[in-house]
Amino acid sequence: MKTPKRLASLVEEGLVDEVIAQMMSGKEATVYIVRCGSSIRCAKVYKEANQRSFRKSASYQEGRKVKNSRQARAMEKGSRYGRKMQEEVWQNAEVDALYRLAAAGVRVPQPHLCYEGVLLMDLVVDAEGNAAPRLNDVELSEALALEYHALLVNQVVRMLCAGVVHGDLSEYNILVGANGPVIIDLPQAIDASGNSGAAEMLERDVINLRSYFSTYAPALKDTQYGKEIWALYEGGFLQPEQVLTGKVELDERPADVESVLEQVELAIEENELRRMFQP
Repeated sequence: MKTPKRLASLVEEGLVDEVIAQMMSGKEATVYIVRCGSSIRCAKVYKEANQRSFRKSASYQEGRKVKNSRQARAMEKGSRYGRKMQEEVWQNAEVDALYRLAAAGVRVPQPHLCYEGVLLMDLVVDAEGNAAPRLNDVELSEALALEYHALLVNQVVRMLCAGVVHGDLSEYNILVGANGPVIIDLPQAIDASGNSGAAEMLERDVINLRSYFSTYAPALKDTQYGKEIWALYEGGFLQPEQVLTGKVELDERPADVESVLEQVELAIEENELRRMFQP
């Protein structure tokens, strides 16, 4: 096929030898199958910010690091340079997450490089060597649904142990490769310790898995893996091979409202005293 404009520079630099076909076009990028020497890989070409349909980027960017204070100020002001930096941070988040997660044994494509808005990584293939289908396009038996659900919940645990929350996990960004599910699409991945919405995002990821797999395996409908995982993480007990129950113990003790109000009043009084005696 004709080389797309955004891939031309990679071909010119010798990083890609041939663009074989367009594989898919999503809300944030278009993915192509390419040949690099004797290897068949995929090239994820990010769309410009004004072309993306993913509109929740602000909540995902909390806690992300930039190179220097000038870049941070520009991003806050929304200048042209700042928008360019935001795009780089957005794209680098996926690259960084892929390297970190691959090293932690999480089932993600192996990244190779990110060059001028194009991420080059391994192509996930099925048993016949064809591009792997999305989970949403695969029919499952109840037994296979339970197996895949357990595997993916373990991947969520491994990701969190590596300090990462996917943030947009669903049946649409999981591929079914020759050896089972592989997680893709991580530009919105967040640092679990640096984002105040991490617990909520992890819970949503796990609920998405539960909702999808419970259509094949109804026994999953009442599970609470997200809350269990986060409680273990907050307590410092979460391990990559964590044995989970899918249940959480709810604290049904009545709230001690009077005690809370007393603490609030004390805090107000202490603050007033500090103000009175400030030089």
